[in-house]
Amino acid sequence: MKQHIEQRIKKEERKDELVPLKTVWGEAKAWETLAGLRPRDVCSGARAVYDKASRIYTMQAFGIDFIVSLDERTITSSDPKSELFLERYKDFFKLAVPWYMTSAKDIPATGRLISPIDVKGGQRFFSGTHVLPLDRIKERFGRDKVAFVERGLRFGAEIVRVGDAAVRIYPLPRVPVTIILWLQDEEYPARATLFFDSTVDFQLSLSDIVWSVAMMTTLVMGE
Repeated sequence: MKQHIEQRIKKEERKDELVPLKTVWGEAKAWETLAGLRPRDVCSGARAVYDKASRIYTMQAFGIDFIVSLDERTITSSDPKSELFLERYKDFFKLAVPWYMTSAKDIPATGRLISPIDVKGGQRFFSGTHVLPLDRIKERFGRDKVAFVERGLRFGAEIVRVGDAAVRIYPLPRVPVTIILWLQDEEYPARATLFFDSTVDFQLSLSDIVWSVAMMTTLVMGE
């Protein structure tokens, strides 16, 4: 099974090169591209459900069901937790969702974790304002792993048995993000790290969207 997945990934890598960011960047372009795709392909790749009559997709993110309207070019939800993404972090979320839906592929996660530095354009994670605020997570939960796990579960995360505590969150259906927490003790300070699945570059073709997803996930967990 693992060999089959790796073969699928290599096949996609050969045929699907990144489009230069400067030529496609923007929310309007994402919606335009999404509207031109076959719903069947979008549903298969993004793990979404399409209603032909209303021309809307339903897709889950952070454990919340969102409605994606092609005609209105809007993302909405009746879940109270959705306000966090539709208001506070809308600049990340409303850009990431349509771009994800245009590029996601029917390739399952491998379970192999990679650091942000290992993704395409990963150097941006370690410079200036692009640095992920993981300190927020360690400062809030450095002595309370139960609260850390509860925070993740609130947004649809799975518990992962690594570190002192870890959760696997799904900011997008095919983009799992794992955050590992090491608690503070007498010898070492608390620490939090973030990892992607090795398939992330195939699910998000633009490196800026990869960064946006990581930043949004870090901010949500650090609140």
